Amino acid sequence: MSGEIDIFTSPALREDLLGVLRYSRSLLILDLSGVAACNACGLGVLVGVQRRAKTMGITVVLTAPRPYMSRLLHSTGLDRSISMMA
Repeated sequence: MSGEIDIFTSPALREDLLGVLRYSRSLLILDLSGVAACNACGLGVLVGVQRRAKTMGITVVLTAPRPYMSRLLHSTGLDRSISMMA
């Protein structure tokens, strides 16, 4: 993933990730190293995809978030509900 995840990019990202879930078996790793900015819409996509994946028996793991993204995930508590990898 790269760029900004906001109200303009969230719908397409949601559709892309839900499409990827169709071909995933047990693990979906989302590389956040290229994400420059994220707002509530972006967080909503991550939560929604994680919930859908869980119902399908798929674990979502976030990896390599930039410091900004790490702080955002921590301050919202999402770092405790979505698995994180260094």
